[in-house]
Amino acid sequence: MTDPNFKKGLDALDQGPARAAGETVESPPPAGDLPPHPTVDALRDTFGEAILRHEVVSGDEHIVYIGPERNLEILRWLRDNPGERYDMLRDVTAIDYGNGAFLQLVYELWSIPNRRQLRIKIELPLDRLEVDSVYYVWRASDWLERETFDMFGIVFRGHPDLRRILMPYNYAEGHPLRKDFPLRGRFTRAEQTRRSLSLKTEDHYSPYEVELAKRLGQPLPSVMADDGGPGVPESGMPGIGAQ
Repeated sequence: MTDPNFKKGLDALDQGPARAAGETVESPPPAGDLPPHPTVDALRDTFGEAILRHEVVSGDEHIVYIGPERNLEILRWLRDNPGERYDMLRDVTAIDYGNGAFLQLVYELWSIPNRRQLRIKIELPLDRLEVDSVYYVWRASDWLERETFDMFGIVFRGHPDLRRILMPYNYAEGHPLRKDFPLRGRFTRAEQTRRSLSLKTEDHYSPYEVELAKRLGQPLPSVMADDGGPGVPESGMPGIGAQ
């Protein structure tokens, strides 16, 4: 017999985090006196009210919050301004604190010439998860933005190939790193099994791969076939099944 408390716990995991009674959703207040950072001062002098606030974590990691409307302008300035030269984009990711109000989009920057670190954050409301891509500022953002889109659902306007990178292209259960994503997925186990059993070979490949196979006149590798069985293309097929 299943312990009712254990079952209650599993049901709560499926429902996702609940807001505590009386809890309010708001951003933390602006910090008081902080260690100086030359880039932060330059950002405030250049962009004024577009720089929302500044905080320091872990003793020396500076974080600047900006609005989503001018992210591309501000980030390009950080790369191109001779006094800043943030020429390395170390990471693009997001954070969901589960407050039901916004996600934080995070850019981790590094200036190699100045040996200087800076973290830029943007708070995006859950009903407006969209911001300009920085693909043409730092090409390193290509797969990083795709991963953030895949896992959190943030849309990067202007990205040349914005599609899932970790989950299947036709994954229908949402964005797995969101706090409202149930531990066992949004579909029931029965529905997940039904969908898995109903998949065709074409469903295991992206539309690009299917179109490429058609243009080359070669069949897609059958995911159900044994090695060397019917449906397995010859090795060397560009992009698909190549050894």
